[in-house]
Amino acid sequence: MNQVLNLAKKLIEKPSTSDNKKALDEVLNICKKELSDFDLKEFEEEKVKSLLFFNTSTEKFKIIFNAHLDIVSAKNKQYRPFEKNKKLFGRGSYDMKTAAACMILLFKELSKKVNYPFGLQLVTDEEVGGFKGTKYQIEQGIRADFVIAGENTDLKINHKSKGIIWLKVKTKGISAHGAYPWLGDNAIWKMQKFLARLEKLYPIPNKEVWCTTVNLSMLDTPNKTSNKVPDACSAFLDIRYIPEDKDKVIANIEKLGDDFGLEIVLKEPEHSTDESNPYIQKLSNSIREVTNKDAELVSKPGASDLRHYNRVGCDGVTFGIIGDGHHSDNEWADIKSIKQYYNILENFLTKI
Repeated sequence: MNQVLNLAKKLIEKPSTSDNKKALDEVLNICKKELSDFDLKEFEEEKVKSLLFFNTSTEKFKIIFNAHLDIVSAKNKQYRPFEKNKKLFGRGSYDMKTAAACMILLFKELSKKVNYPFGLQLVTDEEVGGFKGTKYQIEQGIRADFVIAGENTDLKINHKSKGIIWLKVKTKGISAHGAYPWLGDNAIWKMQKFLARLEKLYPIPNKEVWCTTVNLSMLDTPNKTSNKVPDACSAFLDIRYIPEDKDKVIANIEKLGDDFGLEIVLKEPEHSTDESNPYIQKLSNSIREVTNKDAELVSKPGASDLRHYNRVGCDGVTFGIIGDGHHSDNEWADIKSIKQYYNILENFLTKI
């Protein structure tokens, strides 16, 4: 257990945001040093680096552990990990450097003992989409029967996640002097009316539920003058859709009127693996054996790199430790759950 905590702290100390290439190199070097006796393939796409450790030279693995070492930005004090009240604090403690440490040490312990192809994938761009890490490795032919990504799930098995659409909405008007608004056509007011209709179509839930949600993340106008009627406005929408709405979302928004334009900036698929999958059943059994509790299968709003695997027909789940505060100023991981997590994955690997 001390080994896991010590390695996690080493990783947390590095401010490895996606734009900090020095810190990203440092966390990768920590991993390479820890696994220096194991076979490794290094990948790089547009200066984004990722690693794949393996026990058998193959493109099709039975099991892949996937962990990202990049984080979102944090206050300097969050790069000084510490333990308090049976919790490990620091940026990445929950999302997901502690889980990565578990996976690294499990690979070190078991990869030469199991009799099947087993890979450990360490990437550095999950927080910005995973396109040049996990997706790039997949494009180079990497596959698995089953992938476990160590995203934070509180020891629950997340077998289904929402898809993503980033949508830019534009309204146009007619400029005029601010003292004579009737001579113009205010593009911001047009946008406000559109957004009111959108909110009725996709109201914000008051708790986590399995439904399509829309977040208004940015609102902009080229008008920077206070005494002018703006003739253009744009809004940026972060849409998280459930599989049932995959082909309906854009059509539903288009039906809200004809006084706006739409531009799809990004569309990413959902992730889904059937709960009857035999590897999910094995992982559920391992959870039960270690915790003496039945496994809980969940569907989560947040996306992960597993969606890239779903594109090529590879099954998988996200499964991680207990904690809270990811992407916040008070991120922590429950130390008891770290040990349970390690033991669950160890049990899982040895029962295949």
